[in-house]
Amino acid sequence: MDIRAGIRTAIALAALGAVLSIWAGLGLIRSGRKLTFFQLRRRKMNAGWRLLGTALLLLGVAFALARYGEPVAYRYYPVTPTVTKTPTITLTPTITLTPTITLTPTITDTPSVTDTPTPTSTPFLPLAIEALFESTITPRPDAIFSPLQFSTKMENYQAVSPATYFVNPIRRMFAVFSYNNMLPGVQWTALWYRDGKLLHYETLPWDGTTGGLGFTDCDYTRCDGWQPGDYTVQIFVGAEWKVVGRFTLEGDPLTATPSVTPSPTLTATPTLTGTPTPTPTLTTTPTLTSTPAGTSTP
Repeated sequence: MDIRAGIRTAIALAALGAVLSIWAGLGLIRSGRKLTFFQLRRRKMNAGWRLLGTALLLLGVAFALARYGEPVAYRYYPVTPTVTKTPTITLTPTITLTPTITLTPTITDTPSVTDTPTPTSTPFLPLAIEALFESTITPRPDAIFSPLQFSTKMENYQAVSPATYFVNPIRRMFAVFSYNNMLPGVQWTALWYRDGKLLHYETLPWDGTTGGLGFTDCDYTRCDGWQPGDYTVQIFVGAEWKVVGRFTLEGDPLTATPSVTPSPTLTATPTLTGTPTPTPTLTTTPTLTSTPAGTSTP
């Protein structure tokens, strides 16, 4: 029920109450005049006049509601819903314009010529890696892997703050997953790609249990220094693809700090200039001196 209907109902009830009060009051006045006892007649007459007064009051209320009821009610309860409903009706032309928008797929059909879905085609295992298989155990077809969670840290086989967007510098990336229905010894493979280029792979017999948590990782050396780009990790069991995960890396990679190699220090070595000449040793050569013989005097 809206405000207008409520006010009209109140006016009708007030008018009905006034009519009933007038009818009852006049009846009491008529019956009171016929009484012989003064007290009873007076009581009846007073009751009748009170009902007539009540009827006048109800008529005044009905008049006030008819004159001022709706403006006062709309002042405290503005009729906003009726205004807000109209935009929903005016929006229907925009819906009818959608066929013009649906014509755009004729333009979007052009990428089908470029065959863009090829990068997101079904992953396959390269033959060169398949040739490295060691296990001969046939994997179970119901082996399942959860979506990969990427993080630079791992604790208890749980990725710490997993994300799909990273900024250099980073040193190591973990791809954590849960698995079930695996067979010990079955061949499994993890491939790491950057922008469609194979950077790193690992293929070996499964050494875990039939169900639980596992991971594959790649470090700075094996993943080409973590150059920025779009990375893809593919998990295979046997030759069957199981799960693919992707993350984006931006920023300059971590530059390898050169190891300090001791530079050779030149030590001055004394060089002998000239050949050493032996110092002459003094050799005493005895000289014979003859003493003159005595001469005789004549």
